[in-house]
Amino acid sequence: MLVIVGASDHQLLAPSKIAVTSSSPQGTSKLQPFTSQGVTLHTANWDDPVTHWTSVFAHADAIFLISSARIQKDFHDAPPGQGREADHFQALEGAKAAGVKHVYYTSLAFANPSKSCVMTAHERTEAYLTEHWAGKSTIIREGLYSESWPLYFGHWDLQSDGGRSEAITAGDGKISWTSIADLGVANALILAAPRSEWAGRTVYLSQREALNLAEVAKVVSEGKRSEVAFSEVSRDEHEQFYVKQRGMDEGLVTWWSKTYAALKDGECEIHDSTLEDLLAAEGVKPKPMEETIHEMLR
Repeated sequence: MLVIVGASDHQLLAPSKIAVTSSSPQGTSKLQPFTSQGVTLHTANWDDPVTHWTSVFAHADAIFLISSARIQKDFHDAPPGQGREADHFQALEGAKAAGVKHVYYTSLAFANPSKSCVMTAHERTEAYLTEHWAGKSTIIREGLYSESWPLYFGHWDLQSDGGRSEAITAGDGKISWTSIADLGVANALILAAPRSEWAGRTVYLSQREALNLAEVAKVVSEGKRSEVAFSEVSRDEHEQFYVKQRGMDEGLVTWWSKTYAALKDGECEIHDSTLEDLLAAEGVKPKPMEETIHEMLR
């Protein structure tokens, strides 16, 4: 059986071979159509003790560990073992005690080591799997979501920034934007394949076509039918602007601002054909970034 930790609504295998976890009533409701087809649902959250995770994984030979979204744990330079990786370690210790044989971990499409802060918890989790996990593992560095462009594009707010005419960031660089739907298909194919095919591998799932933020600004301008300028400033100026002028949380802004150093270093322009090869085998073409932006601006 495969247990999916942090599941969304992708059907990856035969329902009888899947168990999923959900930490909220909303998540449980979203997964209801699949549980009615035979998928097993467990309630679990990152604060549960290792013993609970062990019971969740009792009948699993593999788990698909979707990384924690509790980014606030990473703020203010969280020391090792206290960022989001602590959530992952809890589940992984439970998996170890339950005798799970294979972990598929969803990392992120940055370099390792990275100049960003967003990658730190992933670096620490990847290190755990290398140093402390005796079974098989597959590290999947998921492409940066096309749908997340507002975050990279100067914390753009689709609801309230309709009249905004400039995006300011602490740097720029090419990003191999990848749609969530395409990632869903690629991950499903990896999970459905024989375990041995992906064991011991670290792969990127990103489409190879890349746009930098200046190019995103042009697409946003087209979608809005009004020009949106793009400006690069220093990291300090970036942080001051978003904390002082935009009133954003300082922990979030300072944690995120180092992302732009990674972009400038070319970390997020990915040259790995794995995603496109997987999609091509199913007759699927990657969704263009421009299409996603236009849809989100409607």
